[in-house]
Amino acid sequence: MKMSIRSLSIILLLCSVTLNVYSAEKGDKAISIPVKLLVNNKPGKTVEINQYQGKLIYLDFWASWCGPCRKSLPILNEIRAQYSSQGFEVIAVNIDEKLADALRFLDKYPVDYPIFLDPTGKLPKAYKVPGMPTAYLIDEKGTIIYKHVGFKTKDRKKIEKLISDHIAKR
Repeated sequence: MKMSIRSLSIILLLCSVTLNVYSAEKGDKAISIPVKLLVNNKPGKTVEINQYQGKLIYLDFWASWCGPCRKSLPILNEIRAQYSSQGFEVIAVNIDEKLADALRFLDKYPVDYPIFLDPTGKLPKAYKVPGMPTAYLIDEKGTIIYKHVGFKTKDRKKIEKLISDHIAKR
């Protein structure tokens, strides 16, 4: 089959448009980009999500200006406490440009799980996060098994059921 340059250009254009609308979804491999870990209220070592492979991960993108995050972070802290001994981890990615904003938020809503700092937004851009908060449940092999956009207190039951069902299947 002979293809004209015009046809090839159209195909390449369509492929690039398709790539630009990609959003991480169920069945996709989790994207891992280096970000800083918050340690003692300061940016610490550089880490990646794939360093947690082998655990069931709830990857949560949040910001200090996010109203629903005031509910989600403390609830996720409770869920993590309940399931951490069974190989479950919550990882929160803060996208605030100013560390002080994130720290003020965490003073009001403290958590015990790892907080990644991504003030440039590289990781949420890679995932094409549609809004705050957005979370991904990632299995032990690094595959996304659930995506959750927004947060309401009633969402807790669904999230806990997904986690407990997955742990029970191991």
